[in-house]
Amino acid sequence: EFVETPQVQYAKLLAQYLPSNLDSVYFTNSGAEAVEGAMKLAKRLTNRTNIVAFNHSYHGSTQGALSIIGSEYWRNAFRPLLPGIDHLEYGSFPALEVISENTACVIAETVQAEAGVISPSKEWMQALRQRCDETGTLLVLDEIQTGFGRTGTLWGFENFGIVPDIMLLGKALGGGMPLGAFISSRERMISLADAPVLGHITTFGGHPVSCAAGLAALRVLLQEDMIGQVKEKEALFRAQLVHPAIKSLRSCGLWLSVQFDSFETNKRVIDKCIERGVLTDWFLFAADSLRISPPLVISEEEIKTACEVIISSI
Repeated sequence: EFVETPQVQYAKLLAQYLPSNLDSVYFTNSGAEAVEGAMKLAKRLTNRTNIVAFNHSYHGSTQGALSIIGSEYWRNAFRPLLPGIDHLEYGSFPALEVISENTACVIAETVQAEAGVISPSKEWMQALRQRCDETGTLLVLDEIQTGFGRTGTLWGFENFGIVPDIMLLGKALGGGMPLGAFISSRERMISLADAPVLGHITTFGGHPVSCAAGLAALRVLLQEDMIGQVKEKEALFRAQLVHPAIKSLRSCGLWLSVQFDSFETNKRVIDKCIERGVLTDWFLFAADSLRISPPLVISEEEIKTACEVIISSI
């Protein structure tokens, strides 16, 4: 591994827009690899092995990430997986009591993605933060889909008035190139540097081309105030997506889930949308719901056109 200028420049910019306890960036090749690094870091720091995750969560398909995925259907085919994993109900206050002095970390999506855009209450997220503090458990927030303005703030956790101990990034992080990262404080991250030496390494993680692309994309995102338009565009989507066949419409910024009565109905609508030039699909744990996750630069006319296609495809 060598320190390269694009890595340093990008890490510096990210740190400038993060809380002070998130000032050390470890770049990886993907979000799933960032999950693996965070799990190692949490175990190393706490000398604990138990991990809490949530039902209907998605964090990737590598061995550790698969162990915490929130569905036995996806886990079962690849067992045995990591031991000591508890899966709780997302948004449940009583479930938080499972978090104990034996828990190394809690890994949660800031907003559940593949469950169909499930936003927790602010009170629950703050209770989760408090329970982690009480038990000395590290809070790991997966911002791989919520990061970079998707929810209307630069980072999803800003909506809830909390700060994680470790943050995971991917997807938009690379500006279209493969890149992930796990981020914590320097004091915590340095624990991976010895005993053993090079306790966490990667050959191509933080590739200079990927970091240069991500850095350029973040600069444009900030300079052109794309995030400031997200809530207005979300409202336009919600105003346009009205139809008796829509059972529910969940949204968090420019991220929406359109629920129908069944997967069959949803699949029929999706197929028609794709035929007419609107790319969409369903959610892994919400097959009856149509996914809307457009680029933040989408225009009002494009939103109206997309909604017209969706409504006419029902």
